[in-house]
Amino acid sequence: MPDQTTPDQTVPDHALPDHVLPDHSRTTPHPPTGIDPRGPRVGAAITALLLATTLLLGTGTAALVLLAVIAALFLVGTVRGAQGSVQGRLFRAFVQPRLAPPTELEDPRPPRFAQGVGLVITGLGVLLGAVGVGAAIPTAAAFALVAAFLNSVFGLCLGCELYLLGLRLRSREA
Repeated sequence: MPDQTTPDQTVPDHALPDHVLPDHSRTTPHPPTGIDPRGPRVGAAITALLLATTLLLGTGTAALVLLAVIAALFLVGTVRGAQGSVQGRLFRAFVQPRLAPPTELEDPRPPRFAQGVGLVITGLGVLLGAVGVGAAIPTAAAFALVAAFLNSVFGLCLGCELYLLGLRLRSREA
């Protein structure tokens, strides 16, 4: 059957036959349903605000507790995906209803991987902070803040880029 879309129409990856999927979508036989790419950006903005607050709190107990809360939020995002995270739920409840439908959808796997990267960074900061390495708290918060800021302001998801790099490296090995 010939392609009936015009060049300016966007078709989500999950609606395309396997032979026309982008390379990164061929990693599973049935790619997952796409997500609104604005959701992870709003989630990153919320996370950036929490991380900036952590930095302002310094190295004390309050900063450690807030970093632990942020790590827990990353854990939820890693397990449930960015759309199932607390920030994703806030986006769907309060922001998305006020927006036009997205023009295209995003593969949920890279943002989920990015949540895992955030979990590792903040989790390490929490663990080291809990055993007395106070500098680990603002250091972890600063690294995570840079990533969250880049995602929320510029749409550059560093964790997503790592995911895609991993796919390219894995496909070279095959």
